[in-house]
Amino acid sequence: MLNLKRSFFLLFLFTLSLFQSALAQPTPTQTAKPNNAKPYVIPSPPSIAAKSYLLIDFNSGHVLAEKNSNQRVEPASLTKIMTGYVVINELKNDNISMDDMVTISHKAWKMPGSKMFIEVGKQVSVRDLIKGMVIQSGNDASVALAEMVAGSEEVFAQLMNKYAKSIGMTNTHYVNATGLPHKDHYTSAHDLALLTKALITEFPEEYKWYSEKKFTFNGITQYNRNKLLWQDPTVDGLKTGHTDSAGYCLVASALRDDTRLISIILGANSADKRVQETQKLLNYGFRFFETHKLYSAEQRLNDAVVWEGTRDLIGVGTEQDLYVTIPRGQYKNLIIESTIQPEIKAPIQKGQTLGTLQVSLSDEVIAEIPLVALSEIEEGSFFKKLIDQIKLFFKGLFSFLD
Repeated sequence: MLNLKRSFFLLFLFTLSLFQSALAQPTPTQTAKPNNAKPYVIPSPPSIAAKSYLLIDFNSGHVLAEKNSNQRVEPASLTKIMTGYVVINELKNDNISMDDMVTISHKAWKMPGSKMFIEVGKQVSVRDLIKGMVIQSGNDASVALAEMVAGSEEVFAQLMNKYAKSIGMTNTHYVNATGLPHKDHYTSAHDLALLTKALITEFPEEYKWYSEKKFTFNGITQYNRNKLLWQDPTVDGLKTGHTDSAGYCLVASALRDDTRLISIILGANSADKRVQETQKLLNYGFRFFETHKLYSAEQRLNDAVVWEGTRDLIGVGTEQDLYVTIPRGQYKNLIIESTIQPEIKAPIQKGQTLGTLQVSLSDEVIAEIPLVALSEIEEGSFFKKLIDQIKLFFKGLFSFLD
């Protein structure tokens, strides 16, 4: 009994000698750039002649300009962006290959609208059908691919809707692979931006198909309807669309330096107008805004104190890359603050939220994301937990006295 009391007394003295240093351990609270912010002026977006439109930064998702971006509209041949997305997924999953030969059905052959001029009963490679769909916007190619992948266009549309849901396209529904008008076939500018970002992010090599300017099949050469590919060398995709009811539509993406923007124009009144309005949006975004990557995913930004664990410190960071889009010339005026939860106790799982990172400009919060544990920490031994409990007791006591 005497030895036990002596052990606890020695433990108390040892802890007493340590608690001051424990109290002094830093909790990350702020990393800031000098806030010598001067007033900045960003003009309003240009007037855009379209039923709806959207301009976003690819990396940050920041909206630079928009009108009716969540309004349901007919997608016309912009539907083929999703058709292509499904086909690429099938290729990546090894369910089909580029060299597979597709027997052209009567339904595919007789499709109205834009064509790549395939012939019924003939066999055409998946590779050529993809080019016919992407470059020539062939409705016949789109249906042939849908039938190849799913057996019928109707079943393929079910796949399209499942992929749309997985991307977060909550205002979209497909009934066909072409974009021919149907009352239950719709999307929105916002959803098209989500789809475009997913396509470029997940399939950067296949995205290059959308920058090809022409394709020749069956002795017939057709040119990409996206005239921006000739007009603006920074534009590398994506897709045009048109029906009488949908108007003239264009989804475009451009990369200048390290910044990529996505532009959606829906319901313009002519093919020339959709190009002009898209160019106006892109020029506005690149002229007045800039995007910066602040931190990489799982980059160690700071350490947090952990109690009752096998280690006393744990690295914290963000689960994803952090990009911010800001008015041009304002980077030096960003304020970056981090807040860590008090009294974090083991066990800690990797990815567990331990705090918040906030980015502000001129007193406006422009980004706020969780700070997460970059590793795991298990519970400490009985004596380690006991020591930390005593430290926490004195920490609370001295905080109260303060």
